Amino acid sequence: MEIFDGSSILITGGTGSFGKAFLAHVLDSGNPARVAVYSRDELKQYEMKLTYGDDPRVRFFLGDIRDRDRLAMALHGVDYVVHAAALKQVDTAEYNPMEYVKTNILGSENVMLASIDAGVKKVVALSTDKASSPINLYGATKLTADKLFISGNHYSYARGTKFAVVRYGNVMGSRGSVIPFFRRLAEEGEPLPITDTRMTRFWITLSQAVDFVIQAFADMDGGELFVPRIPSMRVTDLARAIAPDAELVEVGIRPGEKLHEEMISSEDSLRTIRQPHRYVVGPTLAEWTYRVPAGEPVPDGFAYTSDTNDLWLSVDDLRALIDQPYD
Repeated sequence: MEIFDGSSILITGGTGSFGKAFLAHVLDSGNPARVAVYSRDELKQYEMKLTYGDDPRVRFFLGDIRDRDRLAMALHGVDYVVHAAALKQVDTAEYNPMEYVKTNILGSENVMLASIDAGVKKVVALSTDKASSPINLYGATKLTADKLFISGNHYSYARGTKFAVVRYGNVMGSRGSVIPFFRRLAEEGEPLPITDTRMTRFWITLSQAVDFVIQAFADMDGGELFVPRIPSMRVTDLARAIAPDAELVEVGIRPGEKLHEEMISSEDSLRTIRQPHRYVVGPTLAEWTYRVPAGEPVPDGFAYTSDTNDLWLSVDDLRALIDQPYD
């Protein structure tokens, strides 16, 4: 956490699940001079102020990443940026594509350019497994945002701002998680809807996601896409962990949904290094000085997918995780 000591941090989308967990961790474990929460939701900011309003290190900025002028004001004097703001619902994106383009792509461009202009030292953008070989609009916008931030190192090379991306899978305990939905149905004695009984997903806790992002800040040199080595789980096993006796009803895959998720495609394998607890994917083009990190190159044709993963959570593993308070 020494990287943040005495520094100023801004979190876009700071009132979301990740932003709240990141803020709590940084304030408890580090010594930042200031942490700015930037989001467009005044109700969530009000609720966060009830917890942190008396902490002189915390600032709240009401604003949208679509508004570059507002970002420029909020980024004044900021050293580090966590870009967590995004529209994220897969099915909603299919019906409202331009809204996702405006926020996830054009808003991300605003964050990138405003960070360069403000002289920010490092920016880490949060991605998703749906950005790898995307089949839905949400994933396509996040892949574009990933490319924007990696390419941002070209624009910022002479200015000193460094950009990297962190990509991970489903987050246990995040807003929109299927766990509370399954629990509610189970309490009401209703069957649990499963889109496809073969479906698998990557799984990570909020605290693990926060730790991984902080480690990325410490290790990044600019241009990396960091992917954690995390376990997979079967959706049917998750349902059994929550409600062992509930009926499971297969309802069919939703628009834009994959049977299995992917975090690194086979086309990216030529630029991927494996380290003990993560993969690092290099840029396709780097006219700045990109240093290939230490590690073992993955085999040609390697793809990191949830169904071929070598790490798995059993029903008992999942039950132990979901029985813990959400972090």
